[in-house]
Amino acid sequence: MSEQSLLSVQGLTKHFSVSRGIGDFLARRSRVVRAVDDVSFEIPQGKTLGLVGESGCGKTTIAKMVLGIYKPSAGEISFEGRSVLGKLPRPQRRVVHRNIQVVFQDPAASLDPRMKVGQIVEEPLLIHDEGDKNSRKESALRLLDAVGLRRDQYDRFSHELSGGQQQRVAIARALAPRPKLVVLDEPVSALDMSVRAQVLNLLKELQSAYKLTYLFISHDLSVVRYVCDRIAVMYLGRIVEVCDRRELFSNPLHPYTRALLDAVPIPDPTKQKQRVPLAGSIPSPMNLPTGCRFHTRCPRAMDVCSQSEPELHDISNGHFVSCYLYPTK
Repeated sequence: MSEQSLLSVQGLTKHFSVSRGIGDFLARRSRVVRAVDDVSFEIPQGKTLGLVGESGCGKTTIAKMVLGIYKPSAGEISFEGRSVLGKLPRPQRRVVHRNIQVVFQDPAASLDPRMKVGQIVEEPLLIHDEGDKNSRKESALRLLDAVGLRRDQYDRFSHELSGGQQQRVAIARALAPRPKLVVLDEPVSALDMSVRAQVLNLLKELQSAYKLTYLFISHDLSVVRYVCDRIAVMYLGRIVEVCDRRELFSNPLHPYTRALLDAVPIPDPTKQKQRVPLAGSIPSPMNLPTGCRFHTRCPRAMDVCSQSEPELHDISNGHFVSCYLYPTK
């Protein structure tokens, strides 16, 4: 692991056992959903890594394992050079939970409608025994200032706010315990287009002001292009390409990455983009194809693609790709 990496994920795997039908239940069989398979990445301090891919590719499952909601089937998660898996002492576990916070996709669903804004923002401070009532209120008011909300909204309920304001409350709550890493799970996808840019600009300003590190999950390539330093493209539980943001958009290598970029609309009705449509549909994670998981839809598939799964390897200068079109040096 790099000395500067705040979060390191190595060989992370998560499989779910599910019963498919009455026959499986009577025979005591279960099917396995391979949600995440052998995923590795690192996030340096103060940087943003974007996880991008279609729905169901495993992005949120990775986030939940980093947050400790899911226990990995295999692999290792290290924070500041120390493993966060296994039975940690209670004080150490509290430190990890304090330093890794999350902002969810739907602010209306993530905020308790029975609590006022001030109570929501102060709750992490209360959980971690931070200060007294007056100091917690003052901290909450400062955070409302930081995220662009008015102080008189401290005594309002979340349903009295707009969607963008609700997400600002969720961001303030995440920042309350002064974390080092914030997991952003589709933080703007539930917002109107008119406020998305405002929230993204706010996240960038807060990252600079509070020296935050982000794990940014999205399916919107225009969003990750604006926010992230490096981008990892996922398909059916595996990372197929990861590199610097500028490199990804100027020199995409994996056919799936190219297909994603081709699908981004051009904001000019007079121009048309040549697209290579993908064949077929996404395979089920309970019945994955042999070899490369993308070969059943890939326009450049070769015989070897259906025989064995390619490894993620460095093509040049930190540009990693998992594809037989680019042999290992």
